[in-house]
Amino acid sequence: MPSPRLPALLPAALALLLSAPAEAQELRYAEDQAPGIVNPLFTTTMSEARLAELVFEGLFTDDADLATVGLLAQSAVLAPDGLSMDIQLRPGVKWHDGRPLTADDVVFTIEAMKNPATLSPEIGRVDWIRSASARGGDKVHLEFLRPELSPQDKLSFKILPKHRFSGTAVQRGDRFRTAPVGTGPYELVQFNDDNSVSLKRYEGYRGEVGLPAVTLREVSDKNYQAKLLLYESLEALVRVLPRDLAILQSSREASLYPYQTNSWWYVGMNLDSLALSEVGVRQALSQLVDVPALLAPVGTGEVLSGPFVPSSPYYNHQVEPWGRSPAEASRLLQAAGYQRDAEGWKRDGEPLVLRLVAPRGLESAQEVVINLQSQLQGQGVRIQVDFVDDATWRKRIWQDRDYDLLLSQWSFDRNEDVREQLHSRGSRNFGAYQSEAVDALLDRARDSRDPQEKKALLRELHQVVHDDAPVIFLWTLDSYSAMSVKVRSVTVHPFYFFTWVRDWRMQ
Repeated sequence: MPSPRLPALLPAALALLLSAPAEAQELRYAEDQAPGIVNPLFTTTMSEARLAELVFEGLFTDDADLATVGLLAQSAVLAPDGLSMDIQLRPGVKWHDGRPLTADDVVFTIEAMKNPATLSPEIGRVDWIRSASARGGDKVHLEFLRPELSPQDKLSFKILPKHRFSGTAVQRGDRFRTAPVGTGPYELVQFNDDNSVSLKRYEGYRGEVGLPAVTLREVSDKNYQAKLLLYESLEALVRVLPRDLAILQSSREASLYPYQTNSWWYVGMNLDSLALSEVGVRQALSQLVDVPALLAPVGTGEVLSGPFVPSSPYYNHQVEPWGRSPAEASRLLQAAGYQRDAEGWKRDGEPLVLRLVAPRGLESAQEVVINLQSQLQGQGVRIQVDFVDDATWRKRIWQDRDYDLLLSQWSFDRNEDVREQLHSRGSRNFGAYQSEAVDALLDRARDSRDPQEKKALLRELHQVVHDDAPVIFLWTLDSYSAMSVKVRSVTVHPFYFFTWVRDWRMQ
């Protein structure tokens, strides 16, 4: 029963969650917004990635030390020249509908991701593969565009069942999005009327799975997530708000699990915008933002100067974040032809007005955007703000590129491949950033088989991107998840959270 300390009047959603009984040993976890699609070809948010981790599997995955190990792949042999690999699939793997996994499924997935008609944001995960072919029912042969040192490190993308699609031109609106079939430890039962998503243990899974059921519950107001855990209406929180750490740490009903996400927040700039096409203007904006002041209400973390996290071997610690310097920003804007009057910065009589777009589902986005708008407008730059839903975000940002600034975050696996974000031909380079120097560094880093050379190249890239300022790098957050003490044997994957969920147990 809910504690008597709860307020007498509760929002309807909270009251409903508190009153909803849990099935025996069901793990209920909270997301700010429930995904409307479960198809790894179209994953764009971490909530979608976490759900996909429960349902689907890749050829390879991470062990507890984040070393690459086979998952759907039983073994693999890399050719001496690094240009091809033969993969033996694990025997006995079945899809949730009972059909066996075959090499054709792997080939289909790669070809679907590469098919331009699929429009998958995940295309960068396979664009280094020249071709894939089946050698019998359980062997896959891959040809690469260039020599690869450890291709298995990049073969963690999720495999899809060929028999559930009519061709390799997969569409986001296909029925599969709400009726997915995977090989993972959990199969989707249904999308519920309260925006929750129910999953059950796949009884045909080839190994033991500890928790019989998992439910994703949408709790859009994060102020209530910790309360729901304390009052036993949730068993897991993906990320704990800093202000809730103390109360959860002192609770006998919850355990905290620190983990380091490989993700960073940023303010992206559309370089097709007339003002933002000029590097001096971008550098000026970078020096008008007080990043630590933006971070303070959100939590704790590290302020960044480039496109990697400080724990990365590619992070260039010699490059300092821009830092707030209104005097230098004024000099740069004046050099670009702007003059400031009582109304703000103007050029040729036109005010400097920038449209900032942010996704509604991004945690703490509203707080950050309001503070950012206040900072910039206090320095004479007018900001028009638009918070949009996922569908509008995809259209305005990915398709129409109808914005000047955006607030978002990127999340990476341990490969930390920023090519799609920063290369002039990158599938996620919707800011239209183009730099011959950056393209060359990314190409050389991709082709290098020497880890030390790759490290040096990407640290140099860090410096170049910082100086070009196509992005205002913000921070990487310190993160904690929280679990009910009833959940045992928990190890949280730092990037995908549920990678090792099959080992979790409920008391």
